This record gives sequence, C-alpha cells and structure tokens, in this order.
Amino acid sequence: MTSDLFLAVLKGVPTTLLLTGASLGIGIVGGLPFVAARISNRRLLRVLSRSVIEVLRGIPPLVWLFIIYFGLGNSLPGIDPLQASIAGMGLISCAYMAEIYRGGLTAVHHGQWEAARALGMSSLATVRKIIAPQVFRISVPATANYGIGLFKDSSVAFTLEVTEVLYYANEQSRTTGDAIKPFLVAAVLYIVLSTVCAALSRSLDRRLQRRVAR
Repeated sequence: MTSDLFLAVLKGVPTTLLLTGASLGIGIVGGLPFVAARISNRRLLRVLSRSVIEVLRGIPPLVWLFIIYFGLGNSLPGIDPLQASIAGMGLISCAYMAEIYRGGLTAVHHGQWEAARALGMSSLATVRKIIAPQVFRISVPATANYGIGLFKDSSVAFTLEVTEVLYYANEQSRTTGDAIKPFLVAAVLYIVLSTVCAALSRSLDRRLQRRVAR
C-alpha cells in the first residue's frame, strides 16, 4: 500500500519539475530587461522597473495564478491551468531574478568598467567578456536558492488542478480517506528533490570558483 501510494504521488514530479524549470527559465531571461531598466541612467525607466518588480514580488503567487487563469483566461480561452501557472510563476521569477542580477552587478567593482574603457573596449564587449561572467558566477547560489523556493511554491498550482505532486497527494487523501500519509510522501519528495538541487548548485558553484581561481 505504501509503495502504491508513493508511486501515485510520484506521478506529479514531472509536472512539478516542468512548472519549476519553465518558470525559472522565464525569470532568467525575462529578468535581464528588468535589471537593465533598473540600473538605467533614465530615472523614468528606473522608477517603472522598480515599481513593476515590487508589484510582482508583493502579490502572493496564488493571487497571480487566479488573476491570470480566472481573469485573463476569459480573454484567452485557450490557456490551460499549467500554462497559466507557468505564466504567473514566470512573471514573479522575472522580478526576483532582476534583483538577483542587480545584486551580482553591484558586487562587481566599478573599477573593472573603468579598466575596460581604458583598454578601448565597447560597453557591449565589456558586459559580455568581463561583467556578465562574474555576475553569472556570483548569482548562481542566489539563483539556486530561489529555484528551490520556486520548486516548493509550485505546489500552489494544485488549486488550479495542475497535476503536480500536491495534486496527486490531495487526490490520494480523498480516495483513501488518509489525511496524513499522502502529504508525508509529498513532503519527502519535496525534501529529496530540494536536497539534490542544492547539491548540484553547490557543485556548480565550486567548479566556477575553481575556474576563476586559475
């Protein structure tokens, strides 16, 4: 019975990983224009970017999912619960990744920009060859921590009946009448997968540090 229960809840792992990976991927890419506006020389862009970031981070993920699925879903009838969840979590990821990138940029000494200009490098070349690699390395631990948090936050998608881990745990609870075991199995899966992700991120961080040290 326990093995059947575990396998039943395990069916939600692929969807949970898809939701987490797609949302984080949107954030990694979408956070770039946000941080570009956030550090822009134009005050209007900085104010707009900061305001949008604060709104995206200030509203709970579940509320965003409801707004997108039940609100915008009326205008976009083709959107399904998984797509709405990815869109909602992805938008939030953009805001958090923008702040992670900004933190990485502030950690890079401004003297490196000056040195690059003194060597005649263009701004694009400076960012691509000098600044971006450092920001990437600095941002890895924070991105990994956020990704683990996003992985756990993805459980709110079960309220839209997205077939992720918590959805199957809740389904098993209703089917068997057991209010504890299915959710304990879900908790174990979250812990194991989070631990694996944390170990992989630490390994990547160590490899990047060794490469920089050479």
